[in-house]
Amino acid sequence: MYCLLTLTTSIITVSANCPNYEQFARQQHEPLSEGRFAFPLQRPSKDCRTHSVPAVEELIYEEMNQATGDPDLYRLFLNTWPNTVDTTVKWRGVSADNADEEVQHATKFIQYLLTYDLAGIYYHRKISPSEENDIASLFRGAINLQARYLTNSPFCNAFHPPHEAKLRRTKRSLQPRDTVTPKYDPDFVYECKYELDSLAAFLQLSWDYYEETEDSEFSGKFGWVEAVKKILKVAEHMQEGTYDEQGRIQKPAYTWLRDSDSASETVSNHGHGAPVKGHIGLVRSFFRPSDDSCIYQYFIPANMMFSRYLTACAKIMRPLDEKLAKEMEALAFGIEVGINKHAIIQHPVFGEMFAYEIDGFGGYNIMDDANLPSLLSIPHVGFKPASQHIYGNTRAFVLSSYSPYYAQGPVLNATGGPHLGPGMAWPMGLIVRLMTSDDNEEIVDGI
Repeated sequence: MYCLLTLTTSIITVSANCPNYEQFARQQHEPLSEGRFAFPLQRPSKDCRTHSVPAVEELIYEEMNQATGDPDLYRLFLNTWPNTVDTTVKWRGVSADNADEEVQHATKFIQYLLTYDLAGIYYHRKISPSEENDIASLFRGAINLQARYLTNSPFCNAFHPPHEAKLRRTKRSLQPRDTVTPKYDPDFVYECKYELDSLAAFLQLSWDYYEETEDSEFSGKFGWVEAVKKILKVAEHMQEGTYDEQGRIQKPAYTWLRDSDSASETVSNHGHGAPVKGHIGLVRSFFRPSDDSCIYQYFIPANMMFSRYLTACAKIMRPLDEKLAKEMEALAFGIEVGINKHAIIQHPVFGEMFAYEIDGFGGYNIMDDANLPSLLSIPHVGFKPASQHIYGNTRAFVLSSYSPYYAQGPVLNATGGPHLGPGMAWPMGLIVRLMTSDDNEEIVDGI
């Protein structure tokens, strides 16, 4: 039995005297680190943190303090490594329908299904499924809540807090401007932008938990299997093209239209998107991880991520449902074949490389965006190209002046994206560059 807390719900509170974290983070706080860089202390004080995990505190103050050896490097670690737990966990508890089912709500990282920080930040510490207040319990709560969201509204990407939390909901001013099919419940869904990477992120979080804990029992207990079934159904719908075999226009299972003066904030052709050729192995995505609409709806980085984690999660599914596991593997293999057949283009300078988006008719978009998944992040995502030189060529393109959203300047050289516009480098772009590099000189120079 997984029991998160002795209480059925727990709203996490911080002191009324605590500043807004965004404001807190913009100011420097003492004491400064004792190294030559004199970094400020940017971790919120104990009574201003949204959550605390004893194992995290032990690692920070007992293990890493001694192991680091450099006061500046240790201060950077202290400021950044526990940030997800310190600032985003807003509520933990159990389902109103099942006291054994843990549920956890966090701002941004869980509500918006951006799981990289929660999933990735604790790779280097083995997590146990047996303790009540540990990293594993946060994972289980996040997985259970995401499964609930996906089962209810699988095309949507942002949701209100669960009703058990009794947290105040954020009012959304843009909702009346959106015309979306299928219809969704605005009391449950905050925004309904269909992003393939959101589905892939749920699978990634599921696999990260399983890989670290080897907890095979959890996935069969609550809503995980049903959520995966919904994901596969969405993928099936989103492999359909604009035209059927007789050339007749098919209405997609999902459409999205917003009254907006920004091209990236609406979807062309009355919410259907640019035409795509169906049944080429790939899965359509109406939006990128940046929330910008796709130019061509076969968004390649998300297909790579989706394929990789379908394959991984099929191992979790096999003892629960052999047939479903085979469907997951078949879909993943088909996507991989589709990528290698349709998404590799010939660049006049860089040679064979991956396109960012394609339509299946021969049209493609070559660029990259700092948001994950990206072309630069292919090794981090875990997708293995048929030929490694193709990633090398793609990387060279992304980090060059030929890449339309690669920004260069005296402070930062990195990819940005259309969400903020040309010339706006994102620190995330540089971080991914360093995480995917095996060149020590490149890493040191970037740091």
